[in-house]
Amino acid sequence: MKRPGYDGGSTLIRPYLSGTMAEKSITQALRNPTPVRQPARAAKAPVQASEAADRMDTSFLETLIGYNARRAALVVIAEFLPRMAQFGLRPVEFSVLTLIGHNPGITSRQLCATLDILPPNLVGMIKHLEKLGMLEKRDHPTDRRAQGLHLTETGKATLPLAEQTASAIEIDATSRLSQAERKTLISLLRKVYLPAD
Repeated sequence: MKRPGYDGGSTLIRPYLSGTMAEKSITQALRNPTPVRQPARAAKAPVQASEAADRMDTSFLETLIGYNARRAALVVIAEFLPRMAQFGLRPVEFSVLTLIGHNPGITSRQLCATLDILPPNLVGMIKHLEKLGMLEKRDHPTDRRAQGLHLTETGKATLPLAEQTASAIEIDATSRLSQAERKTLISLLRKVYLPAD
């Protein structure tokens, strides 16, 4: 049985695409961010987030892989959202575009299995990519019940630019890591979510 995971250009993000309800809520919030309300002016200066964090004991949470992976994922996504907006892509949509580009003719079922997402959620992503003019459906050569997904010329032109941007985002978001440390981190995370050989 395939364990929850996520692949898509931003490796650190993958653990939060599926799994517990809490993880799904986080992903939904990131894909559909709620506008932040400006706080009302107060007589006293608001407490800075860093000051509040300094007073919090997070020592136990910091021993947990899930907590640290989530915090790292949020750092990457905070860079991803504004910089990928030029392409009209959010994290999961980028993953879908990448998989289709590297696997022409892939079916919706295969996408759902690879990204561990539900079919109803994928429908909206495919419609969004079609609206952007990046994706088209064709008859599947061997399965009459399925349709193969292919990139349009617009999608083919966009994909390398989007992938370059995603790679640059991860390098910037993990700038305190060396190239070797980054590779080691990715390798260790893959050991967590990939099934054992």
